[in-house]
Amino acid sequence: MDGRRKIFFIGGALAVLSITAAWLSGCTTKSKAQAEAREAYLAGQNAALRQQQAQAQTPGVTVTGPVQNSQVPWVAGLTLAQAIATANYLDSHEPREIVITRQGESAKLAPKELLNGADVPLEPGDVIEIHP
Repeated sequence: MDGRRKIFFIGGALAVLSITAAWLSGCTTKSKAQAEAREAYLAGQNAALRQQQAQAQTPGVTVTGPVQNSQVPWVAGLTLAQAIATANYLDSHEPREIVITRQGESAKLAPKELLNGADVPLEPGDVIEIHP
């Protein structure tokens, strides 16, 4: 073998050895990484679904945003203002927007309307998003 062929052969052999070593050490292929990512995504979705089902079994209202208590027990006659007060809004500024979601349908409410007395009756399972 001439010098160039020996270098090529040695380089090729090293490449095969490094690929084999990587495979043996658990190097992840693109398809395996995609499958693992898909499994992780589905696991997250399932966890969220279980959480939603658990919340549906315990009647209450969920309040998201800068609040101390995100779960507010539902009682007959519960209003938006009462739920926000029970959740204990923590931000020093008034919210810029409040969104109420009921059975997949959302409605926005300007906080000034709430402060001016336009309170909204809530139902079990409602989700209130407070956007500071």
